[in-house]
Amino acid sequence: MNTLFDKIWDRHVVQQIEDGPTQLYIDRLYCHEVTSPQAFDGMRARGLKCFRPEQIVCMPDHNTPTHDQDKPIADPVSKRQVDALERNAKEFGLKHFGMMSPDNGIIHVVGPEKGLSLPGMTIVCGDSHTSTHGAVGAVAFGIGTSEVEMVLASQCILQQKPKSMRINIAGKLQEGVTAKDVALYLMAQLTTSGATGYFVEYAGEAVRNLSMEGRLTLCNLSIEMGARGGFVAPDETTFEYLRGREYAPKGEEWDKNVAYWRTLKSDDDAVFDKELFFDAADIEPRITYGTNPGMGIGIKSSVPSLQNVPEEAKASFLKSLAYMGLEPGEQLLGKSVDYVFLGACTNGRIEDFRAFASIAKGRHKASDVVAWLVPGSWSVWKQIKAEGLDVVLAEAGFEIRQPGCSACLAMNDDKVPSGKLCVSTSNRNFEGRQGPGARTILASPLVAAAAAVTGVITDPRELLAR
Repeated sequence: MNTLFDKIWDRHVVQQIEDGPTQLYIDRLYCHEVTSPQAFDGMRARGLKCFRPEQIVCMPDHNTPTHDQDKPIADPVSKRQVDALERNAKEFGLKHFGMMSPDNGIIHVVGPEKGLSLPGMTIVCGDSHTSTHGAVGAVAFGIGTSEVEMVLASQCILQQKPKSMRINIAGKLQEGVTAKDVALYLMAQLTTSGATGYFVEYAGEAVRNLSMEGRLTLCNLSIEMGARGGFVAPDETTFEYLRGREYAPKGEEWDKNVAYWRTLKSDDDAVFDKELFFDAADIEPRITYGTNPGMGIGIKSSVPSLQNVPEEAKASFLKSLAYMGLEPGEQLLGKSVDYVFLGACTNGRIEDFRAFASIAKGRHKASDVVAWLVPGSWSVWKQIKAEGLDVVLAEAGFEIRQPGCSACLAMNDDKVPSGKLCVSTSNRNFEGRQGPGARTILASPLVAAAAAVTGVITDPRELLAR
């Protein structure tokens, strides 16, 4: 009667504190430059060494520029944080994938693609989108700076066990509908707090049919529903994705691990604290219109009318629309776009660039649109080149930038100017998220590409059909 979450969690319990949290063993800690400096300072102040340094990986991504990475970082704050991570990794004897290293990129992209994130693991990082790694069948979640220090020192963490939720999506996704659309649909249905206190297992035919890249996108956005994390039970898709990756097991160890990984699934009679069911046929390409990821609509739909908004939510609804420059009942199809961003730990993988290129091929970027296409890692960048996608995109007027978090958040040079509207494949559309005063519409790579070549919000299915 155990859920998959129970099986992984219980296997990692060191001790249960009476009337308190669980002491949970952590298999992998990822550290980036933003949330780790204070943790390392705490270790240094207490004269501590890392308990299991071989299980810790450090990588700058938030502050890295997406151009001229071979030159010193111009922004002094970004440079200080990136340099501090390198020094800390060296001092504490940790694996470090620095800028311009072929192993560098966004930590939530690199971890799975290197085989550092594996089924059955517990994985943490000082970043809420650590939930991404759940796509391989791991229990992965974000932690705070003091907790990062706790894991550095002991390879354990004190944590309350979340409740379990299973979200089932039956049927097949329509053409032009991606994992990003699935996630945006779920957020609109559950709201951004609908999964608070839960760890979500995604299941059903539509989820099983997702590629590994699609599952990574879906799990990445779990936190935007308020969930502690989200994951997918490992299966043949998982095993084929991980086979031969640099840090994945090899030879007999691979066979032994796969045999164990095949047991990682919820029992047929498993009982969840909450279980939800949706139909893939109800999901179409989606966009957001407000200032949280749950404020989303089907691309052909209109912004809700004021009379359809609950009385207690009207003030915040109108505030969001005022920030976005929109009106209740307005349709967004055909609305002019200033910026387009393809990338982030949500949609910076090779499949996302293939999707974008499928729309861009034979067309040309709209002259008044600024487009930033940013791979999630140098590995993705190399694959783009190997598949000739860079040529397709260059012929369409697009340039491939260097890897990093880029315009997902305003912590590097890629900031959307105030008042400008950006169709973005990232994960958050909060006020100022992409730059002070920037206005963000979250969308899939297909919707982003359609906007980039037409200059307006466009249903990508119209372009795929041609």
